[in-house]
Parts: sequence; C-alpha cells; structure tokens
Amino acid sequence: MRLLILDIDTLRPDHLGCYGYHRDTSPNIDRIAAEGVRFNNYYCSDAPCLPSRAAMISGRFGIHTGAIGHGGTAADMRLQGQSRGFRDRMHHMSLWTVMRRAGMYTCSISPFAERHSAYWFLAGLNEVHNETGKAGMESAEEVTPVALDWIDRRGADDNWCLHINYWDPHTDYRAPEQFGNPFANEPLPAWLTEEVVEQHQQAVGPHGAREIAMYDNSTKDAFPRQPGEARDTEGVRRVIDGYDCGIRYMDGYIGQLLDALEAKGVLNDTAIIVTSDHGENQGELGIYAEHGTADNITCRIPMIIRWPGGKAGHVDNGLHYNLDLAPTLAAMLGVDARCEWDGQSYRPTLTDGEDTGRDVLVVSQGCHVCQRSVRFGPYIYIRTYHDGYHLFPREMLFDVEEDPHEQNNLAEARPEVCAQAARMLMDWHDDMMATQIDDYTIDPMQTVMAEGGPEHCRGQLPEYCQWLEKTDRGWAVPELKRRHPQEFALQHRNPLNGQPAALQTAPDGLQFRLTQDSDPM
Repeated sequence: MRLLILDIDTLRPDHLGCYGYHRDTSPNIDRIAAEGVRFNNYYCSDAPCLPSRAAMISGRFGIHTGAIGHGGTAADMRLQGQSRGFRDRMHHMSLWTVMRRAGMYTCSISPFAERHSAYWFLAGLNEVHNETGKAGMESAEEVTPVALDWIDRRGADDNWCLHINYWDPHTDYRAPEQFGNPFANEPLPAWLTEEVVEQHQQAVGPHGAREIAMYDNSTKDAFPRQPGEARDTEGVRRVIDGYDCGIRYMDGYIGQLLDALEAKGVLNDTAIIVTSDHGENQGELGIYAEHGTADNITCRIPMIIRWPGGKAGHVDNGLHYNLDLAPTLAAMLGVDARCEWDGQSYRPTLTDGEDTGRDVLVVSQGCHVCQRSVRFGPYIYIRTYHDGYHLFPREMLFDVEEDPHEQNNLAEARPEVCAQAARMLMDWHDDMMATQIDDYTIDPMQTVMAEGGPEHCRGQLPEYCQWLEKTDRGWAVPELKRRHPQEFALQHRNPLNGQPAALQTAPDGLQFRLTQDSDPM
C-alpha cells in the first residue's frame, strides 16, 4: 500500500475547479478528484493552523486535547498525567501511528512542527524533512525537489505514506513574479461588487480591507503579490489574484509529483489524499487574506480521496470533520486501533458511496477570535465570546446554501433557529466536558479568555484604535473600548507581579476576567 497526502495550507475548496470555481486554478488536483471521492462538506473541527492539525493528527476535538490556540497554555496539548506510561497516548493514536501499525514507512516533508513548536505532530513518523528551515514561508519550488528526490529513491517500494505540506496559498502570497498572472483578465467572484467593497471600507478588525497586513496597511518588498489594503475592486483583485496564483503555481508542482509516480509505475496503485488545515476569508465578514473566525469559509476545507479500488468520480455531501481521517484510514487499512478518538470512520463512503455524514458539526476558533459555531442543515450558527476587535454580534446565523459568502445575518429574523442551534451547542459542550480525560475539568476556551484573549489580539487594541482614528473609523473606538476595557489596562501592570491591573487570580491559580459581554461557554 502506498499513500500520498497533499496537505495544502489555507486552501478553500471553492477556489478549486473541481468544486466549481470559475477560474482554472487546479487542473492537477481536479484530475485527482475525477478519479476519487470529493467531499463537499468537510470541516476542520478547530481552526486555524495549529488547532486544526492537532485535531487531524490526534482524532480528537480541541476541547479534549486542549490545543485550540496559537499562544499561551492552549497552544499545547494537555499533559497526559498519571496515566502516562513509558510512552504517551500519541504513541498509539496518532494518524502516523495508524500508518505504522499497518506496516507502512512514514515520511513527512513539512516545517509545521517547527513553525508552531508542535512536536507532537512528529509522533509516528519514521522520517522528517525540513530542509528549508523557513517555518512555512517556503514555496513549492523549494518543497517539491525534496519530494521528487524521495519518490526517486523510495517511490517504487511498497508500504509507504508520504506527507507533503505546501504553503503557497497562505499569506504572504508568494508565487514568483516570473510566474505572471494567468487570471489577469478573469472576472472576480461575482459577489464582490463595487457596493460590497465600498461597505468593507468601513469594517473594523484585523485583516480588514484597510489593514490586510493585520493591524495596518504595510507591505513587504519580498512579496509584491501581497497588498496592504484593498480600497476598491482593483485592490480586491490583487488579493484574489495573489491567492489564486499561489494555488495554480503550486498545482503545477503537484503535476510533477504525479508524473514522478507514473514514471515509477506506481501512480495507479497509490492512494492520494488532498486536503487542507483551513480555508481563507476573501471578503467574507469583511475579512481579507486571513482565516480568523469559526465561519463557513475558514472552517470548510477540501477533502479529496482517490483510493485504488474505491469509488471514482463520486461526490459526498455529508457533514464530516478532519478528525474523522485517522479512524477512516485505520478502517481502510484494517488496523484495529481501539483509540480514544472523537472521530468516526467514513470508510463506506470511500468503498461504496454510502452516506456516513453527521447531522451536526461544532467548529471552533481560539486564535484570532473566540467563537464556536454549529453547522447543521443549510445553516451555520456562530457564537462569539471574544470578537477579535471585529465588533461581531454575539450571535450570527447564515444560510450557507443560499448565502455562501455570509452577507445576510439572519439571527434577528430567525430567533427560533438560533435557539435550536444554541441548544445543540450546549448539548455538545455538555457531552465534551463529560468525556474529558486525564482529570481535566476546564474548557480550554475559558483558558484562552482568562489569559487575555486570542493570541493574535493580545495587547494590540490601543495602537489599533489609533490606526482607526487615522483611517476615518474612529466611530468604532468607543464600542471597542467598552467591549475590551482590559486591553487598555494592559498598559498599567501591577509592579508587584507584572499582571495587568484588570486580572485577578483564582484560588486554583487560573486567571480569570469578567467583562461586560461575558458569556458562559
């Protein structure tokens, strides 16, 4: 058995031809999809990068592993504690360990573990490559030679799993200038009208149209495709074209991998998976070039599986999590895993086209905002605990079938649907907290809030408010100060312990903070 996993960072499915995109961004990925199963409603349980791969590798929700952030306590998986033996839990339940138990040699070409100091990612790997040392800033022309060399040396062998991590769709958009722009004369996505773009000029929050660089409009000479702002439709075109060029540029190198496997005579016998850690908002919720929410755009990801002898040309519309991959591969490979996974196998979908989808998904974000969302029927319900300075309302509801770009918040018009979704969220939360292991009793989302909020927001608000005043959006400053008074207290720390003045310390050592918009999770 041979398995190639193409793990493409920040790849939203609706910018691929096989998912219906009007631009020809992905001919080689489309070729794989035509020969396998394409999943239409596949989601990362926890966004973005680190939490998503933690869920995929462990087969467990972030609320169980503790890994839901990019900094602070919640950027690490929880310690196993007293039940840990000579080796920890990841030794037997990691995605890579499943491959090993099936008798496969495992190799990863990826900087991910170094980028996020997430060394649990390496559990179960025989071989790891991180030649560039660029921690996610490498491009396809740097990654692919390493992969081609590996295929040349080992591709004809049996029983291997090769994981290749591409970063080209991730900011900063990095396709070389000499690649040109194959989309220069192509229309923008139809929903991005002049009126919509004009509305986005008044939106606030990191990675808005006026501050694509996150908190301002700065640019980098090394990445000319990455604009600092999008003031009109031509500015938006630069953003979209930069992203799409990254996909198309990388797709050409994927073609080289397929050619190399074919030259070895093993392409038809190799299973291929194409997926991502998260999507990328390109105007949705007023956010550009970022993956900072728990909405349908950030959390929906591509999943394409071409399995020798499996279904070909099949489209599955069921609801699935990325944490379902480990149990699915265990079932496909005949591994009796018996792991403490939250995921469930969708093997019958791959072999027979059966519907194995879930009725409801709950997805989370704890790095740029603190949100949990419920995906069910045609809806996504988004509950916000920390708005990441975007001034999101506490509840948002979108019909993603009729309104895929989330322009019409239905929360006020459909309170009964919000109530139904909120009940689903509470039931899920109760189930998750009742099934905690290793004696943990605290929801990691509470830990993120107690430690000062999402990593990418901590301490940024005073300076960002000055930026808003400079860019004619001072109207938002009073409300941001009302919602986040503790951010201004960060400037006045207690000289005795270095803590922000607004922080208190609970008896068990867990910091907590009550805000005017506090909400139980």
